[in-house]
Amino acid sequence: MKAFRLLPAVIVVGLGLLGLKGEGLIDAALAQEQKAAGADLLAKDTAPLPKDPVAEEVKSESAAEVDVLSSLAKRRTELEAREADIDMRAQVLTAAEQRVDAKIATLKQLQEQIATLLGQRDAEQQKQVASLVKTYSAMKAKDAARIFNTLPDEVLVPVAQLMKSDVLAPILAAMTAEKAQHLTQKLAGRLTLPETAANTAAPPTAAPPAAAPGAAPQAAPQTEAPKAAK
Repeated sequence: MKAFRLLPAVIVVGLGLLGLKGEGLIDAALAQEQKAAGADLLAKDTAPLPKDPVAEEVKSESAAEVDVLSSLAKRRTELEAREADIDMRAQVLTAAEQRVDAKIATLKQLQEQIATLLGQRDAEQQKQVASLVKTYSAMKAKDAARIFNTLPDEVLVPVAQLMKSDVLAPILAAMTAEKAQHLTQKLAGRLTLPETAANTAAPPTAAPPAAAPGAAPQAAPQTEAPKAAK
């Protein structure tokens, strides 16, 4: 009787075990399928994607843009360096121009000072010449002629040019023929300097009469001096 009572329990237990084992097998199968599906998905994810022409073109255009931008940046750097060099040279030129302007201003000041000094010197020389003219005019003709024979041209000519003709004539007559002729030529040259080329081309006939009124007796000694020398 006990054996018959235990049999249903054993059967129930066996069926339960079979059910649990079947569930385990099903779970294992499902897990295996899920694992396989995951492996397939992983393989699909890791597999190289097919090349997209549009993406490749966009990538090449981006690379070209990067090259252009890099070239422009390099060119901009070069231009900035060149501009800085030009600015530096411009500053150097400006400083040099300022120094030149300062030197020019200094030279102008010196020129003005020299002109002032020359004017003062000329004025003093004119005073001295006028004083000499007055002195020789007051002297006797023979005494003045003796001194005139020894004076250099830079002193003799200005003094003789400012003397009155009636005072100079007797002095010329008392001078040596050679010295009188030389002085006459110098005075004639000074008289013709301001004239035009057309007037200077003509022989200076009016210059010798600088000896004025009393020069008539003196014309012969001046023209005959070369004959006497011969």
